[in-house]
Amino acid sequence: MSSPKLAAVSSRITMKSLQVAQATDPESQPERTDQVSDKSIVIPNKHVTIADSIKSEHSRFVAPRIPTDFSIQVQETTYNVHKYPIISKCGYIGRLEVQPLISNSGNVLKLDNFPGGSETFETILKFCYGLPIDFNSDNVAALRCASEFLEMTEELEDGNLISKTEAFLTFVVLSSWKDTVTVLKSCENLSPWVENIQIVRRCCDSIALKASKNKHTSEDATSNQESWWFNDVATLRIDHFMRIISAIKAKGIKPETIGKCIMQYAKRWLPGMYEELEGLRGYGHEKSNLQFTIFGRKKQESAAHSKEQTTIIESLVSIIPTQQEAVPCKFLLQMLKMAMMYSVSPALISDLEKRVGMVLEDAEVNDLLIPRYQNRDQGKMVNMPNSPEDCTMQDIDVVQRIFEYFLMHEKQQMQLQQKSGKLNRLMDNYLAEVATDPNLSITKFQVLAELLPEYTRSFDDGLYRAIDTYLKTHPSLTDHDRRRLCKIMNCEKLSLDACIHAAQNDRLPLRTIVQSYNAGSFCRASKDEGSNAREGTSTEWNKL
Repeated sequence: MSSPKLAAVSSRITMKSLQVAQATDPESQPERTDQVSDKSIVIPNKHVTIADSIKSEHSRFVAPRIPTDFSIQVQETTYNVHKYPIISKCGYIGRLEVQPLISNSGNVLKLDNFPGGSETFETILKFCYGLPIDFNSDNVAALRCASEFLEMTEELEDGNLISKTEAFLTFVVLSSWKDTVTVLKSCENLSPWVENIQIVRRCCDSIALKASKNKHTSEDATSNQESWWFNDVATLRIDHFMRIISAIKAKGIKPETIGKCIMQYAKRWLPGMYEELEGLRGYGHEKSNLQFTIFGRKKQESAAHSKEQTTIIESLVSIIPTQQEAVPCKFLLQMLKMAMMYSVSPALISDLEKRVGMVLEDAEVNDLLIPRYQNRDQGKMVNMPNSPEDCTMQDIDVVQRIFEYFLMHEKQQMQLQQKSGKLNRLMDNYLAEVATDPNLSITKFQVLAELLPEYTRSFDDGLYRAIDTYLKTHPSLTDHDRRRLCKIMNCEKLSLDACIHAAQNDRLPLRTIVQSYNAGSFCRASKDEGSNAREGTSTEWNKL
């Protein structure tokens, strides 16, 4: 049949569906085991014969048979089609068709790495046969990439698929928040085509523009003008999320808003950040009984999932705004724990430690309880019978570096004295927590306790509580070590209740007991002179 006649037949009919039938030729059965990615001509598992599957809109009659003269394979499906409707709109196939290997009857043209796969190709076949197709936010990106792959340009025919999909993207998709997000999510399996034809860039810029206007454009918009878009953006893949955040930064959005969006994304994709740590304060009766499960992980994570989590952590840390008010200290410490658990780069961990140090006055002691993780063993606590300092359940070295970064930063800002009260309480409470670790060496405890300058301390009650906790946990300390430990605190800075407790504490060396007694006597003598502020609560000391 001539080509004009074929075109006339195609224009009179519409297709309701493509019927897929399994090939039944027994001689071809052995060849079906070939890999689809093989470059050779193969007989695949499925065949679609266009001439036999075109029906009327109401499926009342079958179109007359028109012998097919061309075969195209996409993934595991071969389509037996007519040459003219395809090459008249697809410049790529038209160029390949003139090659002798493809032109010979019986050979199959394989389209490897076809964007969108066989489902998208079937839609394009409908378009080539003049049948109506529906564009929507789910298929337009794949159709745009596939039309670019097949070179369906205006030079071949006016109103070809490239121009139609471009128009739909520009005038329909990008004007709608919901459609833009849907298209961007559909781009995740269409690389590198979506990058080359700028679909991802246009979608990210459109989302950033709409988000920066602080206007509700979705039915689910909340009353918070700054965060209505967080949930939608948090569903995107990490590389697309980063591009949106970068575009939003360029539009001058407040760092706090960007920080909240990053926190929302982390909450969705890093669930381990918000799960309770189990067994952090149970040490067992012997130093060797340090076996714990962190985050309640019962199954070993797959390598692919571990790599994905590592990528997300590294990416989120890299886009957190530099301003101190962007994210709270608690979030930075949670990210630090995740970074250590997944063994991200030392440079990134160091950067997080420095950032935590800049806002350390906002931290709480529970946030500083960072487990010691074993490298490349995500989710498991270190349990090594090496030196005691290597077997502590908490990572003391990380906290020490964080305090050192804080001191360095505050000395530069000349604000150390103003924040000393909060930091001393934080350090004392942290020392009291880690003092219950039987593997914590006296040297490490002493180094931590002496990090903050002595002149910044007004009272030593918290420090005394931590020292007494350490002595109870380590009853075998020598007298020398006990004296060495107690030299850290100044008995003259103890409250009256603390002095009374220390004077009766047989865990302390004799010299410290005497000093505490003398300090208590001084407290009583000066009580009427306005030193009530130095008194603690007797209830606290009764607990020791």
